[in-house]
Amino acid sequence: MANFFDSSLEFLKGVGPQRAALLQKELQLFTFGDLIQHYPFRHEDRTKFYKVDEVNELMPYVQIKGKITDFEIVGGGFKKRLVGTFEDQTGELELVWFQGINWVMEKIKPNTEYVVFGKPNRYGNKISIAHPEIEPLTPGNEKEGFLQPVYNVSEKLKARHIDSKFLSKLVKVVLKGAQPHIRETLPPELLQKQKLIDKRSALTSIHFPPGHEQLAAARSRLKFEELFYIQLRLIKMKLVRQEKFKGIVFNDTAILTLFYKEHLPFALTEAQKRVIREIYVDMKSGKQMNRLLQGDVGSGKTIVGFICMLLVVGSGAQATLMAPTEILAQQHYANLKKFADLMGVSIALLTGSVKKSKRKPIHEGLEDGSLKILVGTHALLEEGVKFNKLGLAIIDEQHRFGVAQRSKLWQKNATVYPHVLVMTATPIPRTLAMTLYGDLEISVIDELPKGRKPIKTTHRYDSHRLQVNGFLKTQLDTGRQVYVVYPLIEESEKLDLKHLMDGYESISRAFPEMAISILHGQMKPEAKDFEMARFVKGETKIMVATTVIEVGVDVPNASVMVIESAERFGLSQLHQLRGRVGRGAEQSYCILMTGNKLSADSKVRIETMVKTNNGFEISETDLQLRGPGDLMGTQQSGALDLLIADLGKDGDILKQAREAAQHILEQDPQLDKPENKAIRIQIDSMKKSVVNWSRIS
Repeated sequence: MANFFDSSLEFLKGVGPQRAALLQKELQLFTFGDLIQHYPFRHEDRTKFYKVDEVNELMPYVQIKGKITDFEIVGGGFKKRLVGTFEDQTGELELVWFQGINWVMEKIKPNTEYVVFGKPNRYGNKISIAHPEIEPLTPGNEKEGFLQPVYNVSEKLKARHIDSKFLSKLVKVVLKGAQPHIRETLPPELLQKQKLIDKRSALTSIHFPPGHEQLAAARSRLKFEELFYIQLRLIKMKLVRQEKFKGIVFNDTAILTLFYKEHLPFALTEAQKRVIREIYVDMKSGKQMNRLLQGDVGSGKTIVGFICMLLVVGSGAQATLMAPTEILAQQHYANLKKFADLMGVSIALLTGSVKKSKRKPIHEGLEDGSLKILVGTHALLEEGVKFNKLGLAIIDEQHRFGVAQRSKLWQKNATVYPHVLVMTATPIPRTLAMTLYGDLEISVIDELPKGRKPIKTTHRYDSHRLQVNGFLKTQLDTGRQVYVVYPLIEESEKLDLKHLMDGYESISRAFPEMAISILHGQMKPEAKDFEMARFVKGETKIMVATTVIEVGVDVPNASVMVIESAERFGLSQLHQLRGRVGRGAEQSYCILMTGNKLSADSKVRIETMVKTNNGFEISETDLQLRGPGDLMGTQQSGALDLLIADLGKDGDILKQAREAAQHILEQDPQLDKPENKAIRIQIDSMKKSVVNWSRIS
């Protein structure tokens, strides 16, 4: 069974070593199994023949039959083109070729019946089809309508005559040979319950469906299976870990109660209280906690983190918080130190720039247990950082760290794994969270602290510049501070820096009496810190910056965020930037500046920002616009090795797949029951490193 699907493509008739090497390089197709799972991204409808008088320019693709009556070469030089007149009994239209003119003239004979397929366009009052597909009319293609699969191919492959049609021929050959080897991978009861077709029919119909209904059924089956096996793997990992990894029990709440009674600076929101209860249940359960804490910028995750640290410290263990950047680690340290000092709990900061002489006492305090809380960056993962008893590891902005780094933190204890709390201010859509972090429990802080007013967001075109400056002046006159952010795109750093400097100059001209800070990625760290510190102290009133301020420092007095060329930012980035204001009790504003010409996607992004402050709504829209790979950055893309499912569109299928996987594992954790044999065989056939267990191996 495995041997057939593992056969190399070079042994397929018509491929050979050179083409096989190209298919490997361009499409990562190595074996028969890979080819069968290179699914078409759409199908062209060849089930119907249109009459010429039915064809219009709004149709995506059409299939017509008739004769070419004559050819004419029009224009000269690079404007030269071949125009053929095509007719049937209802009328005529034009066929146009800009390339391969001699080949067409040789191959295509006037007054012979042909089948023509292509995209109709209108030029003046004539309908024309450019570079149509043409084949002689035969009894076969006249009678048999079909849905033609269209596959992704690269320009390099096309240049070597490996196009979608060529791939379709290869798939046909492999599918024919594969029939006896395709086995069912889902239990009969599950197929019945979910109303799914069998695997063999699904694999055939996803490529060559007899009709639209069969194509839809094949898609449903393969999407469900793919998401089911991903969820099965994640839930199984979670169950194994809960059984295997015992957790340290923390249930001494004395120091915590003292903090609540005497030092808590503000009342917690209901959402914060709920999350703390969820974490407390985990930490006293005797099983190792792995929890993802999601909360919008400013929702109060840090104080929740500190309260959990107190629970650990109160029971004689240590806690650590790892952040992705120095500036963020310093901010967490400053925030936590205020509380830690009140409680008499020792705390230290460890980042790459901490000098060797200062590291020694930190290392000693960690090892003898006198240092209770350590905040830092990747520096925490170094060999020399050894804890006496690490009880809780908090990781901030998890998607900036790879999985390997997370596991390094786990291994800081010789005997028992610490509890892990992963925090993120990047709202992750539910479908993505279930797929990326399906092995974690998930907690959400979904309300803002009392007294916070939602940020008012408006969209203004560049032509409204004077009105915007007038508004900024009124805000500055009341003593507020303003951020003005410019996009930064790595490839054009010089150009971006020029835009930033131009912007700085025009703001200096518009507000000659105001002190202005400037901040960008090419400044030295100490210069950045100096500028940021001036702004925090209120010595400068306007901060002109690139996106380096995206995650960073709280300035409660900054109440306006102007985002220049907002159409150049992604949605989640716009939302993160907006979260830099609205930290105080005053009304805050975000102004999105754009040029007059906006693409359809840009319009949706800007409208979404104006319409809502809800990070989860925003992330759902972002997922639909950009897809999951972009959303989570490169580190996580390997975890989403999806063949056919689309997390932006298949949320309902994902939910059903997760529930089904959960139900099966609850009834039969080891998958020993005879009715789950198909699942067991499928898992056993997979390589251990494979993330997506639904593959044909």
